[in-house]
Amino acid sequence: MGQEQQPVVPAALTAAERAEQTQRATWVSVVINLLLTVVQIVVGWLAHSQSLVAHGLHSFSDLLSDFLVIYASRQSAHPADQAHPYGHARVETAATLILGASLTLIGGGILWESGMRLQHIENLPSVEMSAFWVAVATVIAKEGLYRYLIRVAERLRSQLMIANALHTRADAASALVVVVGIGGALLGWSFLDLLAAALMGFMILRMGAGLAWGALKELIDTGLEETQVASIRQTLAATPGVLGVHNLRTRRMAHQALVDVHVQVDSRISVSEGHRIAESARARVLSEHAEVLDVLVHIDPEDDLDPDIAIRLPARETLLQELLPLLADLPEPERVVLHYLGGRIEAEIFFSHAFFENGDAMRKLSQQLAERLAATSTIRRLSVNCMFAPK
Repeated sequence: MGQEQQPVVPAALTAAERAEQTQRATWVSVVINLLLTVVQIVVGWLAHSQSLVAHGLHSFSDLLSDFLVIYASRQSAHPADQAHPYGHARVETAATLILGASLTLIGGGILWESGMRLQHIENLPSVEMSAFWVAVATVIAKEGLYRYLIRVAERLRSQLMIANALHTRADAASALVVVVGIGGALLGWSFLDLLAAALMGFMILRMGAGLAWGALKELIDTGLEETQVASIRQTLAATPGVLGVHNLRTRRMAHQALVDVHVQVDSRISVSEGHRIAESARARVLSEHAEVLDVLVHIDPEDDLDPDIAIRLPARETLLQELLPLLADLPEPERVVLHYLGGRIEAEIFFSHAFFENGDAMRKLSQQLAERLAATSTIRRLSVNCMFAPK
């Protein structure tokens, strides 16, 4: 038996490569939409087809949206700078919002114009056969263009490109409506051409509103889907050293997402070890979730349901002053480690090994400090340690 072929996973594209591929695909769309715009408007006007003229105007809006995509892809490819520390990816989002709003206006205008003409249907001239063939050619061209654009958009994971591709698919569907309307008008039902124009206007309006709403949600920091969030949570929880995950938040930024999270680690480990666990968790998310641009990991020694509880406790300088009476007849400690846990404080005192004769001396001192500690209310626990290694 032959070995099973593993699928080849494409390498992540740089911002410049994404911009180049986006622009190449969009220029193809520009050429096709330019040709369709001219042919539909000219033939629609000469053949007396209101729906074909309306679709020609819509193809002109496609042309404008193509140039908007080219501009946005160039701007979003710029690297992060001081004014835009997270990069320029949301230029795509803003462009999608503009595109959606413009489609809403165009669709509403077509719908209004068709409704006004339907009130005077007796004055409409007869539609000619040339309009029908142009409409059929438009359906074929738009559907082919959609299939090309959607493949590029899915490979680049570009919401703006997907929006533009869906825009083109809607054009193909609306052109099919135009074919039916013109065909009905050729058979003697003149009002069908205007009904087709009105229906096309409604479709454009609905699609534009959907695009604008999606972009607006992203601009107000709408999070990822629940399934994506759950997958990211699982990746974080599986990181060695992570004991718990909470306060996981996400927000979209064009084709990518930003994540910030609190992870719980052992309260007794060092700051440097906690930092290493945080960096490991961050690296795992970036490696396993291609849509994530960056992860901000906050380390917690416990599940901080009350995040302000540590702030309400005394600072290190105050606590060291409180420890002075407890250590009055003892040599100066080599090191003092404080733990802020459960709303109380625990202290670890490290003395030089020269201070202790044997283990009994350490146990005696520990008992003595425990008796003194009973008089304090802030420090819950105090442990004595002996330093054998050099500082």
